[in-house]
Formats: sequence, structure tokens, C-alpha cells
Amino acid sequence: MNVDPAVQRTLLDLAATDAELARITHRRRTLPEAQEVERLETERQARKDAAVAVQMQVEDLDRDIRKLEREVEAVRSREDRDRKLLEGGTVTPKQMTELQHELETLTRRQGILEDELLEVMEQREASAADHEHAGAQLSKVEDELNEAARQRDEALADLDTAERRCIEQRAQQLPRFPAELLTVYERQRASRGAGAALLQARRCGACRMELDRSVMARFAAAPPELVLRCEECGAILVRTKESGL
Repeated sequence: MNVDPAVQRTLLDLAATDAELARITHRRRTLPEAQEVERLETERQARKDAAVAVQMQVEDLDRDIRKLEREVEAVRSREDRDRKLLEGGTVTPKQMTELQHELETLTRRQGILEDELLEVMEQREASAADHEHAGAQLSKVEDELNEAARQRDEALADLDTAERRCIEQRAQQLPRFPAELLTVYERQRASRGAGAALLQARRCGACRMELDRSVMARFAAAPPELVLRCEECGAILVRTKESGL
């Protein structure tokens, strides 16, 4: 294929535009700001799960407290009833003995229940503090996530702007090239990533392989308009003063 040498050199501009588009695609796929958002989303879910778990623990302790309070109240009511019976003087000696024994048992039971209640209330106080701390941690992560999402969106917007600029530039470059040359270029770009590259100091700018002397001699003897291809990667090689021919 023969193409004007000036047009061949212009192919390097198209290759540079395509290389920039590839870099934009890669950066969008590996955007650090997006990775930070993903990390914070995972952390937020973990913080949320922790807060929910502590909240459930607090609710369980509240139920235990209400249950113990009812039991303490029931014991106190029974004690009051027995004392009134004793003070009323209407019971028999046997009943009096039984009531006194029951009061002793109720007093011990009340003491045990009140100790349990105090312990559960202390646990509830500690769990409430844990819940407050978990809520603060969750709020902190959510603030960090909002900021990270803002930075990610700004970075993506910048990439979108750069991509649109490259696409417009590419559209302006394409009419400069013959259809046959573009077909070869696009096929090579689709298969190997770089459709064309500079031949610089005996080295292919696409695959970076150094060409042997026989190939360089053949290239040096080739007419300027002949389109050359790298024998290693197939990229179109553009000759300039830097090619070492």
C-alpha cells in the first residue's frame, strides 16, 4: 500500500488520540476515587450492621428490665399482703409461722431480683453508650462516603470531558486518511491496541522490539510512500528523521 509520507506522519496524531482514549478508559475502570467509594460503602454497611446489632441488644435488655421490674413489683405486693395479714391479728399461730417463713423467702427473692435488675441496668447503660458510639461512627463514615462520592463524580466528569474532546478530535482526523489505510489501522488497533507507531532508532514504538539490520536495510531501501508494518506486532510503522534509516 502506498500513502503520501505526510499523511503517514499524520497517522501518529490519530494513534496518539486513540492512545489517550485507551488511557481514559483504563483510568475510568481503575479510578482511585471509585475504589474509595466502594471501600467506604463496605465500611458503611459494616458500621450499620454493628449499630443495628447494638440496638437489638439494647431492646433485649429493655425487655429484661421490664420483666424484672414486674417480678420485683409482684414480690413486693405479696410481701405487703402477708404483712397486712400478720398485722391484722386474724391468723392462727400456724398461719403466722407460715407467713413469716414466706416473708423471709420473699425478702431473699426480692434481693436477688433487685441485684439482677441492677446488673441488667448497668449492661443496658453500657450498651446504650456502645450504640451512641456506633451511631457516631456510622455518621462519620457516611460523611466520608458523601465526600468520596463527590470526588468520584468530579473525576468521572473530567474523564467524560476529556473523552468527548478526544472523540471530536478523532472525528476531525479521520477524513485525512484513505479508506484502505484506515481499514488496516483499525484492524490492527482492535487486535493489538496500537494501530500505528513511530519507528524510532530501529525500535517499533508499539511493541518496543528492536528490528534487526536486514529489516532496517529493507526499510531504508523502501520508497517513502510505501506503508511499512512491524514484523513482530503488525503495527503500521511511520518513518521520520528519528527512525535511524
